Amino acid sequence: MLAVFDKSVVTPPEALQSKESGSVAALKDGFLANHFGSVNSGSVTVNLGSAGLLAYSLNKQNPFLPRLFAVLDDIFCLFQGNIENVAQLKQQYGLNKTANEGIIIIEAFRTLRDRGPYPADQVVRDIQGKFAFILYDSSSKTTFVAADEDGAVPFFWGTDSEGSLVLSGDDEIVKKGCGKSFAPFPKGCFFTSSGGLRSYEHPLNELKPVPRVDSSGQMCGANFKVDEKTKKGSGGMPRVGSAANWSTDY
Repeated sequence: MLAVFDKSVVTPPEALQSKESGSVAALKDGFLANHFGSVNSGSVTVNLGSAGLLAYSLNKQNPFLPRLFAVLDDIFCLFQGNIENVAQLKQQYGLNKTANEGIIIIEAFRTLRDRGPYPADQVVRDIQGKFAFILYDSSSKTTFVAADEDGAVPFFWGTDSEGSLVLSGDDEIVKKGCGKSFAPFPKGCFFTSSGGLRSYEHPLNELKPVPRVDSSGQMCGANFKVDEKTKKGSGGMPRVGSAANWSTDY
């Protein structure tokens, strides 16, 4: 799977950017989508207009970590892995028996977006299993990205030369667009357009970047670790009926 989001939609963490990274403009003339298609037979690309693009393929799929692509009400979801508590989540979100993991993620996001009773970290923490997903809501131009606490699904992110965010399960795809400005997506974390990167395992703690160094000794993006000494502000998710706008907080 592949997603490229323009900087007008999302701001990647500055720590991902490496000097002399060798990155390119991933969205220009469909560069990275074309490369993805050239190395993944039967790929499908969804053009999101000025927001970016999504691409999906079943090529070389791990049968134990299958990929899914779901769309509902202008919300797109790329999902890889498997959810162990599917039945529980279907009941929680009022879904029918045919709903797959992609639809579950979309419904969880809609519950969060539409002033539901759960904070964002709990929504992701309630998902048990091995997973990574990329969600884009075209109505609000919002992204919602997450990976499980063990990093069981290969998942990487980076920034290109134009400041766009690139996400993929294939590190070679990310490197093609981002050069050395990339890193594995942090385990047990989620990333949103408005809230940035946060840990759903330790939602009260800040995340600090730790520079990565490749085998040649060059800087290569950053890993993000939970800072046990630094706590976030007490401002939590507003409850139903409050005047605050949840769309700026998840």
